[in-house]
Amino acid sequence: MYIKNPYEIEKKSFEIITKELGDKTFSEDIGKVIKRIIHTTADFEYADITVIKAGALDRAKAAIKNGTNIITDTKMAMAGINKRKLSEYGGQVFNYVADEDVAQEAKKKGITRSIVAMRKAIKENPNGIFVIGNAPTALFELVKQIKEGKAIPSLIVGVPVGFVGAAESKEELLKLDVPYIITRGRKGGSTVAAAIINAILYML
Repeated sequence: MYIKNPYEIEKKSFEIITKELGDKTFSEDIGKVIKRIIHTTADFEYADITVIKAGALDRAKAAIKNGTNIITDTKMAMAGINKRKLSEYGGQVFNYVADEDVAQEAKKKGITRSIVAMRKAIKENPNGIFVIGNAPTALFELVKQIKEGKAIPSLIVGVPVGFVGAAESKEELLKLDVPYIITRGRKGGSTVAAAIINAILYML
């Protein structure tokens, strides 16, 4: 016999996660984010490597309630975000990586589409919520434009995964006084990025 009801499966999963975290405790909102990441990945290391800037969750919730748009670096992260819940507050999710003008400019300049897509996103939503789960170059570009005063994000979810630039891009973000949520080191990904946003949406 096995559990078939999806709500019961999720409830049971979170009970197991809470139990296996043992004596690791967090504030209520931070716990919800970390537990949803673990629920998505089945990886308890995220309890140790997830860093949430003080006040970031409150600022993110306020931004969502005000209809702030979300920009992702991948279609996968975009697909994973609960857009129905987000739309209740007037916000939308955008991703520019597949846009023809982005592809042409990236090819012309010999840089990644992620960089060009981030530049386009910042022009259109300088105060948006930026969700980066795959492309370190997107996060490096965002950090650069924040330093230049061109972007003032309501939240940055900086969790790119990989071996080239992923850990380094997150460390650069940690140096800035902006609202962020990161996973230190190589781990992360689009599913982790979407899980973080969904955890915040479910708090509302």
